[in-house]
Amino acid sequence: QVQLVESGGGLVQPGGSLSLSCAAAGNGFRANRMGWYRQAPGKQRELVATITRGSTTNYADSVKGRFTTSRDNVKNTVYLQMNSLKPEDTAVYYCNVQDGEGHDYWGQGTQVTVSS
Repeated sequence: QVQLVESGGGLVQPGGSLSLSCAAAGNGFRANRMGWYRQAPGKQRELVATITRGSTTNYADSVKGRFTTSRDNVKNTVYLQMNSLKPEDTAVYYCNVQDGEGHDYWGQGTQVTVSS
């Protein structure tokens, strides 16, 4: 059984910063690809950023240059640093982790609200 525990998020003004973290825990679990998705009200869930075990990253065009993802392989933890936040970044952010067999695991989601 693999559990993902997200933390961070909250309310921030436009131009501000927030950080998220997600820890994957499970007996002998080894995270492969890790990443973040988000879902705004009335919209489909979309990819924000991913990072491989070797730290190769991929970002949605809408967040490039503003968001940075990183990971700690020892702790099975992935991070998302969000800078220069915009109102359109408002969404529920979900952590996603894949194991070596391609199975997906999802965090519970954390709300990020960007508003003045």
